[in-house]
Amino acid sequence: MEFITYEVENQVGIITINRPKALNALNSTVLDELDATLDQVDLEEVRVLILTGAGEKSFVAGADIGEMSSLTKAEGEAFGKKGNDVFRKLETFPIPVIAAINGFALGGGCEISMSCDIRICSDNAVFGQPEVGLGITPGFGGTQRLARIVGVGKAKEMIYGARNIKADEAYRIGLVNNVYPQEELMPAAKKLAATIAKNAPIAVRNCKKAINEGLQVDMDQAIVIEEKLFGDCFETEDQKAGMGNFLEKDKTKKLKVVPFKNR
Repeated sequence: MEFITYEVENQVGIITINRPKALNALNSTVLDELDATLDQVDLEEVRVLILTGAGEKSFVAGADIGEMSSLTKAEGEAFGKKGNDVFRKLETFPIPVIAAINGFALGGGCEISMSCDIRICSDNAVFGQPEVGLGITPGFGGTQRLARIVGVGKAKEMIYGARNIKADEAYRIGLVNNVYPQEELMPAAKKLAATIAKNAPIAVRNCKKAINEGLQVDMDQAIVIEEKLFGDCFETEDQKAGMGNFLEKDKTKKLKVVPFKNR
């Protein structure tokens, strides 16, 4: 890989977009390598992914304008599809994905972060969809995901006005879950990932699937999706062990209770 690094630490996979001289901008090679990296994740070993960018200035500054500047209509649409296909793979990836956003998350950077399950950022992070200033629309899902996350009015304000927002406003409008000092960002991401990783993996995966798929349909259909995924957890080793441990602890606690009359 030229622009993507991947490592595994204690059941947590860390994907780093490593193109710091270009502020980690997304070109076709980066997208292809990210796609290939996702295919290589061992789901038997890894329970959570963290996605971040190399360096302290930028998570992902956007799509590569140098590559886009000479595209034809057909090529532009194909480039949009390439990005959307990779981001959709990330969004529907079986295990949770945490975006650790260090610095700029503009255009494609904001869009790739919104494809992740949870977003946390450094206090120097900047978010935005500046595409209309370049004569184009967001092309990697920005018009769709931003409105779903922060609401239609705020999304239109940001997109129509090509207005960037800082970390504190991103937190206020619900675009990110938490804001940390730069040096605390990755430790916080790893701590959150470890918290998720220690839980039953089948249950966590099914929760992700239930939430994502349920949001695309009405409530009557959504609860059917939940019922099926709920039922799917039963008869698994995770369910048997989890409930067995709970009942054993509960039994132990009851045995230690001293009757009131003997206190």
